[in-house]
Amino acid sequence: MPWIEARLRGQKVLARANADGSLASEDGRVEIRYKPNDGRAYRAAARNLQIAGSAVLPDDHCAPAAPAVAREDGASASGEAKPAPKRTAAPKPTAPPAKDAWIAYTDGACTGNPGPAGAGFIVVHPDGKMDEGYESLGIGTNNIAEITAILRAAEAIPKTVPEVVVHTDSKYAIGVLSLGWKAKANQELIARTKRVLEEHQRVRFVYVPGHAGIPLNERADELAREAIRTSRSRLLSI
Repeated sequence: MPWIEARLRGQKVLARANADGSLASEDGRVEIRYKPNDGRAYRAAARNLQIAGSAVLPDDHCAPAAPAVAREDGASASGEAKPAPKRTAAPKPTAPPAKDAWIAYTDGACTGNPGPAGAGFIVVHPDGKMDEGYESLGIGTNNIAEITAILRAAEAIPKTVPEVVVHTDSKYAIGVLSLGWKAKANQELIARTKRVLEEHQRVRFVYVPGHAGIPLNERADELAREAIRTSRSRLLSI
């Protein structure tokens, strides 16, 4: 089956196509790849894909699919390979966000720990519009960067929205902000972030594994590293 160039939430991908260049959808989802030579295959909702090229590429344009497969929404497909021998409990299933929910993807990065740190954050409006931002934090720790990214996203989202769903790969941030974990450090930052979160009608956290090919989580990481690289900040104004 051939391929065609497409965009998934602004990111260039290769998508399975029919001979006429239309998306090859099965149950509303389309197989995609982020790089031709990367055998990891993902399935994205057809409604989120936009055809970006007219050329229909041959089947061998992409490497054969590897056993490890993940969905675009971050849920693992059955049979996913587990390279690490240590087993950890899978995150509990979470309810899908409300139709009018605002979605945030946040991530922090640090070169050394502590070291130059940056926060990256993406806010997705209910209509699909996205706002991206980042902040250079100077010298800090990874935990500071993770929490700051959540804080900046929460500050930007209007307080009148019915639900905010924050996606983060930081179990520490989820623990100290929503599970009652006792923090030995960063207490002022945590308290400030909690106050901002409490101003919203409803906030829900969703854990996503880092560097697992989840597009917006990967993008938030890129933004955090851009903040470190450029020593600049671009905060959100919604």
